[in-house]
Amino acid sequence: MEKSKILVTCAKGIPPFLKQEILGLGFPVLSETIAGIETEGTLNDTMRLNLYLRTGHRVLFLLKEFTAVDADALYRAVSKISWENHIDEDGYFSVASSVDNPTIRDSRYANVVCKDAIADRIKERRGRRPDSGPAQDAVVVNLYWKETRCSLYLDTSGEPLSRRNYRKLPMAAPMQETLAAAVIMATGWNGGGHLVNPMCGSGTLAIEAALIALNRAPGLLRRNYGFMHLKGFNKPLFNQFIVEAKQRSRTALGGRLIATDINKEAVEAARKNAAAAGVEHLIEFGVSDYSATEVPEGGGVVIINPEYGERMGEVKELEGVYEGIGDFFKQKCKGYTGYILTGNMDLAKKVGLKAKKRTPFFNGRIECRLLEYELYEGSRKTKQAL
Repeated sequence: MEKSKILVTCAKGIPPFLKQEILGLGFPVLSETIAGIETEGTLNDTMRLNLYLRTGHRVLFLLKEFTAVDADALYRAVSKISWENHIDEDGYFSVASSVDNPTIRDSRYANVVCKDAIADRIKERRGRRPDSGPAQDAVVVNLYWKETRCSLYLDTSGEPLSRRNYRKLPMAAPMQETLAAAVIMATGWNGGGHLVNPMCGSGTLAIEAALIALNRAPGLLRRNYGFMHLKGFNKPLFNQFIVEAKQRSRTALGGRLIATDINKEAVEAARKNAAAAGVEHLIEFGVSDYSATEVPEGGGVVIINPEYGERMGEVKELEGVYEGIGDFFKQKCKGYTGYILTGNMDLAKKVGLKAKKRTPFFNGRIECRLLEYELYEGSRKTKQAL
């Protein structure tokens, strides 16, 4: 099977963590962009990437790079590709695109041109046209067209990898699973100590933390990928990858994982989501204010994602919350490393602690910082003197 470039897309701020994952799986890193990592491999390799990657959004397998000045040139170039080797004449496919070309006013037109070229080619070679439409639950072709340069990919993920298939009840302003995984990776927590997550919402941070601690491949929760609908899909090999992934999984955590929220409905949603992910038995859920959350002795990580005053609530009302988080850290979390993910740095000043590190992330379109605080047992001088 031939190798090609593979582009794994992700949200802004996540490439350093995605790069770490890709290297960890034994793949090379060819280049890094603001929202993706380029590696290389075969179509079979994309199955492993889809199965194991926690922070990637889509795994795109490069079919061809070419130049096209306008829609006619695009049609001609696309129709030269051997689509009959990838898409069944009785199958279904969709086209997604990112277009920046002066002759194209609407990227949907580029999608139609692409679809026609693919379907016409398959009809010419196989006698029938496959169905096509907007749903991305089968074969997905991805077009990147910048000026005259085009790249055509097979989207081997289909639906974005952030859709793990466990979020049954998302609640308000949910955090995307891929972002939650990257945030946990940024804390360095892997199940060795305790992890405490007040204000847990629908439980995404706690669930992703449990999956990381168990070394459980997030793709095990999915039943459908784009690559499954391609001609030549090697089902026995994919089943082998699944068996290997299950064998790599651990069954227990080294510390306690505690998640609380003052909203009873949020905690109930978090429980159901954790059950769907198969990790409910590992997370100690509770209904309580963040300040009353149990913090076990022995140290670990405490992580809070409070409201930012952007989507929900007013900034003025949140000032007291951020001050309270600072007090909670100082009084109850000694010996821990504290983290706050926030999209409002003015509110973050109310915490009253100096952040040791600020890691940039994007929660949707909101630019955020993951603030890290060392919460010493005694004074800093005492700790340094030991």
